[in-house]
Amino acid sequence: MEWNEQFMQIFSDAVYRFHEQTETDPERFFTQPEKVVLHGIGYNAHEMYGYVQSYATCGEPAPSTALLIASVRRAYFVTSQRRMTGSLARLHEHDLPREDEKLQDIAYLPRIIRKAEAKLFGTLPLTQMYASEDDREFLRTHGEIPPADFLNAVWWAHGDRQKVIAYVLRVMQEREAAQEELPDFSVV
Repeated sequence: MEWNEQFMQIFSDAVYRFHEQTETDPERFFTQPEKVVLHGIGYNAHEMYGYVQSYATCGEPAPSTALLIASVRRAYFVTSQRRMTGSLARLHEHDLPREDEKLQDIAYLPRIIRKAEAKLFGTLPLTQMYASEDDREFLRTHGEIPPADFLNAVWWAHGDRQKVIAYVLRVMQEREAAQEELPDFSVV
């Protein structure tokens, strides 16, 4: 079975278990074979549990969104990190920019960039989830950017914040232009 099929099976099984049992410790929630699969794509139990818990309780992010995010993380893990983990220290909550910090007058942008970088590197604080409710809201209101696309943009920027800013502004402008081109059906 391919890694993506395994991921989706683990996700599905975990959502079922989430509703059926009271175990909330991510390290004990997943089976050892599931943790081996997750480790093989650069994931840990806490990351996967965050997506499962969010989907099981809020309906977001969708399993397909979680898979797309995992695909970007896996690609980075395989190509840039050469399947090596542990060389970078995990961030702490206080290492993330505050939610009200701005880049190019865009609040939350420094925070989501740092979270995306940490997701790529495998160093996101265990208490955080990339594509959290706040992240998704930011991406929705700034051009309907899919979380995996933003993660890719951060990877391609190689730490250059200006490239990420340019990406966000371009997507916002393209989205606005597309909205302007839609016919106004309210005038009949």
